[in-house]
Amino acid sequence: MNKQDIFMVGVGGQGIVLASDILGQVALTAGYDVKKTDTLGMAQRGGSVVSHVRIAQQVHAPLIQEGEADMLVAFEKLEAARWGYFLKPGGLAIVNNHAMPPLSVSLGVACYPSDEEVKDILKRCTDKICFINGTSQAKGLGDIRTINMLMLGCISSFLPIDIKIWQECITRGLPQKILKVNLAAFDLGRKDMVDVHLG
Repeated sequence: MNKQDIFMVGVGGQGIVLASDILGQVALTAGYDVKKTDTLGMAQRGGSVVSHVRIAQQVHAPLIQEGEADMLVAFEKLEAARWGYFLKPGGLAIVNNHAMPPLSVSLGVACYPSDEEVKDILKRCTDKICFINGTSQAKGLGDIRTINMLMLGCISSFLPIDIKIWQECITRGLPQKILKVNLAAFDLGRKDMVDVHLG
């Protein structure tokens, strides 16, 4: 596998740090070098959460530079628009089609962007944009918190790492009582990518 810089974004409470931790474990278990770092901006109040995960034969630094991410994985639409400039030209954007308006929008100080506006921002970097209805799928499983494993399932479709390693790392990283529903969410994320034909 070539170098993969994966930039994961969302808001507090979506389980992004756990997802990026498991992604790192998956890559390590598969024999790659991994560096990662997280930034939590008032995450408990719905602020931005950003995880940088860098995977390669050898990685020297944890931070992904602007314009160099191979993959932008956004758990929330506005965060995709905010951080789209981290994508390299022709990189892949996977966006959960879910809105969690910040306080500025709720107060009427700012406007939440439309789907087309989000796409237009991302298209400045790439045509490889995939919107998924991840949150509604997670609700359908009975636990909206499984969105992080669903997004991991999406990521897994684009990395040449054996499915058993993903399943093993998820099993090690989660309590037994919630394992079944989270593995189901992971499988849903993989299925979401089956029919995606990107450029």
